[in-house]
Amino acid sequence: MTDESADPITGTGIDTTVPHSARIWNYWLGGKDNYAVDREAGDAWTAIHPEIIVIARETRAFLRRSLEHLAGEVGIRQFLDVGTGLPTADNTHQVAQRIAPEARVVYVDNDPLVLAHARALLTSTPEGSTRYLHADMHDSQALIDGAAEILDFTQPVAVYFMGVLGHIGDLEEARTLVKGLMDRVPSGSYLTICDSTHPAEDPAFQKAQEEYADTGAIPYWNRHPEEIASFFDGLEWVEPGFITVPLWRPQRPEGVTILHDNPPAPLDHFGGVARKP
Repeated sequence: MTDESADPITGTGIDTTVPHSARIWNYWLGGKDNYAVDREAGDAWTAIHPEIIVIARETRAFLRRSLEHLAGEVGIRQFLDVGTGLPTADNTHQVAQRIAPEARVVYVDNDPLVLAHARALLTSTPEGSTRYLHADMHDSQALIDGAAEILDFTQPVAVYFMGVLGHIGDLEEARTLVKGLMDRVPSGSYLTICDSTHPAEDPAFQKAQEEYADTGAIPYWNRHPEEIASFFDGLEWVEPGFITVPLWRPQRPEGVTILHDNPPAPLDHFGGVARKP
């Protein structure tokens, strides 16, 4: 995507003058679906808080590892990815269908740029199915109704919220959203969430967040780990439970000799996977 031509976005509602969190995240992950205003906001954040690049990439690695567990070890074949954002590498359907070509995946987002790139999300193996649902994640019934076109809600579904619940400022509203979806999936379904947490007394982070808010972008509320963990109330944790994402079942590269058995460094980004009993 280039900034010089506005034709691809005419009439889409995309505002290229205000930074957008999904496009900034795409930039941090090395993607190309972003604009100058997003890169400027992203660079301003990383200049103050460079750890955000590591967080973005560790979040993507956590997504991959959790999918490998659910599709591989558990045998889940249906996935509902809420607030998916822009496609980069190792999207949900790509990871799941590498393991199980018959896997069915529904992506949910209401961002006009994601809609403009829906074709990139709609690729699927011949055996499986992938669908993009343009919908507001606040409306759990609409999500279920739309997803039911390809997902069978009498069978287990893995529900994903990857770095999106901070867009809902009210904690109880966010809890209601998650519970509303999990109430509609059957026993044996799974919930996966990861999100940024409040760094302990980190003035650099606070400054980066304030400057981001000053750009006019949609705000994002970071929560305390125990608040994010509360989204899993009533569910059964998958080991190792709720933890900083680099420590959730970390993997070592094949063929690499480990001279020192040091765990990955923790980050102010927590997540977990849990099963509906």
